[in-house]
Amino acid sequence: MNLNSDTELVEAAQNGHLESFGALYERYHSSMVALAYSVLADRHLAQDAAQEVFVIACQDLLNLKRKDKFAAWLAGICRNVAKGMLRVKAKIIEPDIWQRKGDPDIKEQRQDAVRRAVWQLRSAERELIVLRYYDGFSQAQISSVLDISPSAVNGRLIRAKRKIAKFLKRNGFAGDDYGTV
Repeated sequence: MNLNSDTELVEAAQNGHLESFGALYERYHSSMVALAYSVLADRHLAQDAAQEVFVIACQDLLNLKRKDKFAAWLAGICRNVAKGMLRVKAKIIEPDIWQRKGDPDIKEQRQDAVRRAVWQLRSAERELIVLRYYDGFSQAQISSVLDISPSAVNGRLIRAKRKIAKFLKRNGFAGDDYGTV
């Protein structure tokens, strides 16, 4: 079976073709890990969240009306799962993810400053930055996963990077101190 589009794969999966759901999993697993990471700030929890997302998607796939919006539907499930995990994580422990032991060198300080800047962004901006710069997604891939136009992705990335630059400048890092995000 030669299926290329999400719509074709979703239709086949809804008709019981398990390999089609597997193809959707392969296509979107790393996107869901990245989205979950943008909420959770923990790679292991993000991987767990992505697994849960696909379990929910498999169970609810027959309810998906807009087959052409599979990626956006999946992203919505992912955000909800990650936010739920974040609430549980917050109840269990309140870690300071930025605290470091010892005296970090200047490279570590820059990396920490960039991470803090990214985590200061609104969640929608943070998703874009994480997908683009931490996970290497193209703007077209981000557009598909988040269901926004490529030009909107570009504009939002530019605004998010400006916010990061302002944060870094306010915290003592000149423009050439931190390079690009």
